Amino acid sequence: FSAENGDLAELIGMVLGDGHIGKLPRTESLTIACNSNNPGLIGRYSRLVAILFDKKPYIAKVSKEKNCIRVRIYQKDISKRLAIPTGNKGKIKIKIPKWILRNKDFLIRYLRGLYEAEGSFCVHKPTYTYKFLFGNTNKSLLNNVYQALKTLGFHPHTSRYQIQISRKEEVYKIKDLIKF
Repeated sequence: FSAENGDLAELIGMVLGDGHIGKLPRTESLTIACNSNNPGLIGRYSRLVAILFDKKPYIAKVSKEKNCIRVRIYQKDISKRLAIPTGNKGKIKIKIPKWILRNKDFLIRYLRGLYEAEGSFCVHKPTYTYKFLFGNTNKSLLNNVYQALKTLGFHPHTSRYQIQISRKEEVYKIKDLIKF
């Protein structure tokens, strides 16, 4: 890539959440799975892929029965350029790139990508319950999100497979900050 920037930080977050980098004999594939009911998300990440890889991605519905759209490109060295290994990300140790950690705006964009992939915002007014959640089974990724939120001044707490913010004012603040 020509430069480390917010677009790249956000795409890395999305790929770590809902993306997959596959290894093929002469190239690699990058696939991002998006909810077909969210055309804004599909448009956003297909544009980011097109900008960063200088190639228009292939966009296709998985099947009539499923609510999934795949945004995909084939190109050499995708894994190397994103610094994300090919294959299953479930058990690998994931670190936030230093260039993202050094820049608050890049860290916010990285979190945006992760939360767009694996996050949720819940409000239950009758019980005064407010939740901003991030769920994943990769422990190092959960730790990254926890540390990033702490760095930005939030008070997250953890459970086995999720990071949660529950203070009403913080829930709305992080939602607005990352433009969720």
